[in-house]
Amino acid sequence: MQITITARHFELTKAIRDYVESSCLKLKKYFDQIVAVHVTLALENNRNICELSMHAGKFSLQSQAEEMDMYLSIDTGVERMEAQIKKLKDRVTDHQKRALKEHFDDFSRTSDFTVSQTDRVRTTVKTKRVVTEPLDITEAIEKMDAVKEDFFIFRNIETDRINVLVKKDKVNFTLFEP
Repeated sequence: MQITITARHFELTKAIRDYVESSCLKLKKYFDQIVAVHVTLALENNRNICELSMHAGKFSLQSQAEEMDMYLSIDTGVERMEAQIKKLKDRVTDHQKRALKEHFDDFSRTSDFTVSQTDRVRTTVKTKRVVTEPLDITEAIEKMDAVKEDFFIFRNIETDRINVLVKKDKVNFTLFEP
């Protein structure tokens, strides 16, 4: 991560430079793909202004803080940048999870495996794709009796998750909820 510090209308001291660098290195723990951080410190009419501009991959974030003390303005600017990074990271991870969820939303796959007794190798015998229907548990039991299968995969209306209903005997059923 490259840190660039610019001072306007005052002399940049080593203490302030070290403080800015240590504060910017704290941002690395939230987002490890930070390429460059540009910090602009300005003193205008007894106001201390800190502007941060960060480039991380394909994202560019900016924050600004204005306080009466330079160290306080640096802290406030870094806190605002941390909030933006957390929001960006949540948005990116939620988007990826949502895309995966939508991709596999309607399908469920079952596979039968056989295990060889001599070398203990598993081979796939049959793979079946099932389109899940939104049902409640009683409807799923009725549908399972109509299909004459030992198991039935469906989307539970109450939980909005995929469930598996397995027939133990003629009266008892087992429900698997992830």
